[in-house]
Amino acid sequence: MTKSMGRLLGTVAAAAITLTASTAHAETWRYAFEEALDEVQGIFAQKFKEEVEANSDHTVQLFPFGTLGESADIMEQAQAGILQFVNQSPGFTGALIPEAQVFFVPYLLPQDQDTLFEFFRSSVAINEMFPELYAEQGLELLTMYPEGEVCMTTQEPVRSPEDLNEVKFRVMTNPLLVESYQAFGATPTPLPWGEVYGALQTGIIQGQENPGFFLESTKMYEVTDVITCIGHNNFTTALMANQDFYDGLGEGDQQVIQDAVDVAFEYILEYQRDLQEESLAKIKEAKPEMEINILSEEERQPFMDTAPAVEEAFVEMTGEGGQEILDQMKADLEAAAEATGG
Repeated sequence: MTKSMGRLLGTVAAAAITLTASTAHAETWRYAFEEALDEVQGIFAQKFKEEVEANSDHTVQLFPFGTLGESADIMEQAQAGILQFVNQSPGFTGALIPEAQVFFVPYLLPQDQDTLFEFFRSSVAINEMFPELYAEQGLELLTMYPEGEVCMTTQEPVRSPEDLNEVKFRVMTNPLLVESYQAFGATPTPLPWGEVYGALQTGIIQGQENPGFFLESTKMYEVTDVITCIGHNNFTTALMANQDFYDGLGEGDQQVIQDAVDVAFEYILEYQRDLQEESLAKIKEAKPEMEINILSEEERQPFMDTAPAVEEAFVEMTGEGGQEILDQMKADLEAAAEATGG
C-alpha cells in the first residue's frame, strides 16, 4: 500500500466511524494500533479489550495496521478524538515528543529480559516524566512496554559497521534513528512501513530493522538473506488515550481502563518470554538458507562504541529536558538491574 493510498483509506474510514460516534462517552471505544491482530500490539489490544468488556458495559473496537492508514494517520485521529486509544512506537511520536527518541539511543536498554521488564514496570521516567510530555500533545500516556529485541535484515552479512557502508537502510521517520544508523555506517532511508517490503524486493533499500516476531509475521525473510542481532535495542511501544476523552470519564471508567492496562501489560511481558527465539526458529524453518547471526560481545563492541555520539546527538536535539529524561532512565535502569541481579 502506498502512503497516499493509506492516507485516503484512513480518511474514508475515519469519516465513517466519525458518523457513528455519538459523544466522548460512547459505549464503543475505538482503539488503533500499528500491527496485525496476531502480532504483539494486537495481542495486547485483544487482552485490553477482553478486560474492559468483562468489567464494564463498554465495548472496544479494534483497528489493526492499515485499517485507518499509516502510523501518522492514526495519531492524528487520536489527537482529534476520532479514536479513543492509539498504540504507537515512540519512533513515530519523536516529531511530537522529541524526548521519546531516547528509546533509540543504542545499547541503553538492557538485554537481560528480567531487568528490561522490571525497568518498564518501575521506571520513574516512564511512569512520571513522560506522561507530562504526552499530555502537552493532548494524549494520556497509559503505558509503555517492550516488544522484543530488534535485529537487522540485510542482503549481505554484517559483522562490523564497515559492512553497512553504503547500505541503504530503512528507518522510521525519526531523527535519532537516522543518527544511529549513520553512526553504524549505513545510509539511513526514512520510509513508511507499508512501502518496505516492495522497496526491499526491488532493491531501493537493502536493509531494515525489527523484532524477530515482526520479521517472521510480515515475511520480511522472503526479501532478505541475512538477519543480524547486535543487541542494540528493544522495540518500545506506547498506549495512549485521547486526553479530552480520558479526562471526561468518571473515576469508575478510568479505573476500568487502568486495570485493563495493568492486566494486558503483564500478559504481554509473559507472552514475549521465548518469542524472539521461537520467531527466529520459524524463519529458519520457512527459509533454511537464511543466515541468522547473533554477534558476540567482541563483534558488538564497534557498534557499542558509536552509542556515546548518538547519546550526545539526543541531548543536542532535546536540550535540558532530554538530559533529565536520559539521566532518570539511567538511574531507573540501574535500579532495575539491582532489583533483578541483571
